[in-house]
Amino acid sequence: MAKPIPKVGSRRSGRSSARKSTRRIPKGVIHVQASFNNTIVTVTDVRGRVISWSSAGTCGFKGTRRGTPFAAQTAAGNAIRAVVDQGMQRAEVMIKGPGLGRDAALRAIRRSGILLSFVRDVTPMPHNGCRPPKKRRV
Repeated sequence: MAKPIPKVGSRRSGRSSARKSTRRIPKGVIHVQASFNNTIVTVTDVRGRVISWSSAGTCGFKGTRRGTPFAAQTAAGNAIRAVVDQGMQRAEVMIKGPGLGRDAALRAIRRSGILLSFVRDVTPMPHNGCRPPKKRRV
């Protein structure tokens, strides 16, 4: 008589997915990292746990198009759409980097209907850190 093989972890995986969809997040933090090549938008809760993220590359942009403002706007819209469904109403925005997608991502966040408590620029600035490379002689 053959014994049935128990499914390992089947009950646990079903329970965790049900819990994730029911979690309500009233306030969060939106991190925008805009480099010259790509823009990454990450939405976290107040403690820093990632809820949703998107980048210009995951939205289907390839090559140099990833650094464009339109790609940043699309990435921000994709990241925020998931958290608005979970009930986020207020957020803080942290913008990092020198890229072209800074303003476009912020514009998309403002248009989404989330109330912004503040917008902070957290671009790392050196206090005369590393020595720059020597001048080119052509």
